[in-house]
Amino acid sequence: MDSHPQPQAGTAKPWAFPAPERTTLDNGLTVLRCDRPGQQLVAVEINLDAPLEAEPEGIEGVATIMARAFSEGTDKHSAEDFAAELERCGATFDANAGHPGVRLSLEVPVSRLAKALGLVADALRAPAFADSEVKRLVRNRLDEIPHELANPARRAAKELFKELFPADSRMSRPRQGSEETVERIDAAAVRAFYDAHVRPVAATAVVVGDLSGTDLDAVLADTLGQWTGIGAESRPVPSVTADDTGRVVIVDRPGAVQTQLLIGRTGADRHDRVWPAQVLGSYCLGGTLTSRLDRVLREEKGYTYGVRASAQVLRSAADGTGVSLIAIQGSVDTESTGPALDDLWKVLRTVSAEGLEDAERDVAVQNLVGVAPLRYETAAAVADTLADQVEQHLPDDFQAQLYRRLAETGTVEATAAAVNAFPVDRLVTVLVGDASQIAEPVKALGIGEVSVVTG
Repeated sequence: MDSHPQPQAGTAKPWAFPAPERTTLDNGLTVLRCDRPGQQLVAVEINLDAPLEAEPEGIEGVATIMARAFSEGTDKHSAEDFAAELERCGATFDANAGHPGVRLSLEVPVSRLAKALGLVADALRAPAFADSEVKRLVRNRLDEIPHELANPARRAAKELFKELFPADSRMSRPRQGSEETVERIDAAAVRAFYDAHVRPVAATAVVVGDLSGTDLDAVLADTLGQWTGIGAESRPVPSVTADDTGRVVIVDRPGAVQTQLLIGRTGADRHDRVWPAQVLGSYCLGGTLTSRLDRVLREEKGYTYGVRASAQVLRSAADGTGVSLIAIQGSVDTESTGPALDDLWKVLRTVSAEGLEDAERDVAVQNLVGVAPLRYETAAAVADTLADQVEQHLPDDFQAQLYRRLAETGTVEATAAAVNAFPVDRLVTVLVGDASQIAEPVKALGIGEVSVVTG
């Protein structure tokens, strides 16, 4: 029998995160474009400088309702017609609100980019904000809130933010508003928020895909370039304070068979020089199934299906005063809550005393840096990261430089960052579970004062 010769690996090609070209339209809109040959599905991300902290008191959630209302009709199309036109383009369109601002996302075949971008431009230029549509969106949002509170992971996050940040900070309250604030939102409030914050001079559009056969300048001029608005006033960014005094809050869910764990505190944002080491150290702790926490809590003890450690930027500023949420999260069965937390703290103390291992660091670098070309195969992934950089006031080459810095970060640096990120005596622990079963075992651990709140 004749066998085919064994395939041989080709020569590795150098890779770097794509570098965008930055321009500005006549109306003041900043544009980042990135040509990705072969990517026939173009991704567009549009950042609007409409942060949650700008929401008027008493109607928090108005940014979310406004974001959702962008797809509910314009001066040219009803809500139904707008959806139908997008569908004819083969496009998907979404919008959401976060602490830094509102983000609009579009994916469309390059052959229909002009048509779809024209629809998005109409939504930005002249959204309908019809009373009936806004009322429907408000009802939908009110219907979502009970389901979010019933979800253990979402409920834990709500409690952690309430614990970490002072009551007068927007970050201490639900990102999409509470039942009390959302029910006060009407079309007039949405229009007022739009008029105050949505304008081209304070927006950035990121366009990524195969643009070789497209006159993008002409497309932009005929679509987003037709959007006009008054200049944006500078808005002071309030400082962020947080209380990371070590303590435990149990959100009582009588009869729960599992306990949701969320352990967190605030940390530096991506402007800080420690960020690469913090990313690497957190990954070594809980970035994947082979990380330290999973190896102990999942493989050795069988407490959980998985525990993850991560850092998420909440808000960033050019002067480096931004803040991130550093967290460990997972779930365990009720009876294992005390032992699981005990072993989790033992892992943290062991890393502090003995450090991470070189092998752990090497695997983390390979997983974070080595797979980057696969992670950014799609135009949407590239556009999303570029939009994040804009939103966080980072240079356009930040992601490319981050991979270089990750590869240069040693085990000692990663250990120091992990220990500083998760100090055993400065962690706020939120547990969503049956307080009658877990409160006493948790108190016995001595990881902080324990309080119980109703679920």
